Amino acid sequence: MIQTTFPDRDVMAELMAKMLWEIGAVHFSADKPYKLASGMMSPVYIDCRKLISYPRIRSTIMDFAAATIMRDAGFEKFDCIAGGETAGIPFAAFLAERLGLPMIYVRKKPKGHGRSAQIEGYMPEGARVLVIEDLTTAGGSMFTFIDAIRAAGGVVDHGIALFFYDIFPEAGQRLANGKVQLHRIATWRNVLAVARNGKLFDETTLREVEAFLDAPLAWSGRNGGVSELSL
Repeated sequence: MIQTTFPDRDVMAELMAKMLWEIGAVHFSADKPYKLASGMMSPVYIDCRKLISYPRIRSTIMDFAAATIMRDAGFEKFDCIAGGETAGIPFAAFLAERLGLPMIYVRKKPKGHGRSAQIEGYMPEGARVLVIEDLTTAGGSMFTFIDAIRAAGGVVDHGIALFFYDIFPEAGQRLANGKVQLHRIATWRNVLAVARNGKLFDETTLREVEAFLDAPLAWSGRNGGVSELSL
């Protein structure tokens, strides 16, 4: 059933952050940072894929996603929900069910055999498509899917990330240049606030995490990772 009452944005963000901590989806480790695929060193790590394994939590987050989209984009703005390979696919299915809309999914590249399709499912010409991802750092992966949908005749003006890093200034410019409005529920700042309020870590760790969020590439460079990144 579609949610028609809209919780406060800050309440949704805080609750999602608490859920991520509860299921062990987020980790802080300032003394032994995580090396990301980009070569960047980070004291924080998140695995939003874990959300699919907790029915009550994923249902609540889908309520939040539906409320966010209807309040900030509109009630009749979309013809289809698209999930990106692979993590976005289950969340596209959940949200499409919530909103009573068709669903498609988009491969990172055409599959290379058969019809060599990149988009699976039915998307009519001119369909207004909402792209969903579990998390977005700076929007790069989301635009892989957006570009494919646009090339196939779809219209993409909005995307939603359940979790948005919100620490790279380049992300806002990329979204503006690509003419996409990004909606989100929670960010690293929300996760940090819950950790600090709940005294989940010592103050030294929390300060290091905050320093990373304030200047991620500088923190990475000081800790053996890359200090420049092509986002």
